Amino acid sequence: MTDSLKSSYTTPAAPLVGAVNFNAPDLTRYPPRSPRTRLGGYVHLPRLIDKARAVAAGRNGDYHYECPFDQRFFAYTGVNAAAFLSEAKAGRSDSELLAFVSAHAQPKRHAVEIVAWSAWMEQWTVTVPDTRTFFNDVHRRNAPHREDIATWFDWIELDDFVTFGGRP
Repeated sequence: MTDSLKSSYTTPAAPLVGAVNFNAPDLTRYPPRSPRTRLGGYVHLPRLIDKARAVAAGRNGDYHYECPFDQRFFAYTGVNAAAFLSEAKAGRSDSELLAFVSAHAQPKRHAVEIVAWSAWMEQWTVTVPDTRTFFNDVHRRNAPHREDIATWFDWIELDDFVTFGGRP
């Protein structure tokens, strides 16, 4: 290993001005991670962690902890939402929060089950008519010309992007 590469690991540079602080994200300035981002095979878990940390820091903005997506994660894993939030408030790392989920999951899940659940979540579409109206209204407002917004994850990513100034 070269000296410069080694030093970049042992003495990281100072934080960039305006950079996202993943230990206490400010969701009034930046969206949480994409629901497609995985941790331990679970989709949505990194986003859930970001929201929990932002709640702990009082900077969750319009993002809600225990939203329907969070509830699906907690229902699948059997992890208690309040206990998870408590762990996030204690400053646990992503790895520590994943270990917490693994230790408290009921029932215990095999890796292949987590992969299958995550794939299903990525393809989850709107099925309830009243919810479809809400989905379509936001889609129409954000990017009526986009024909590729079909799943909830597509919708969330579009909404995050547009909310923080992106042009679809």
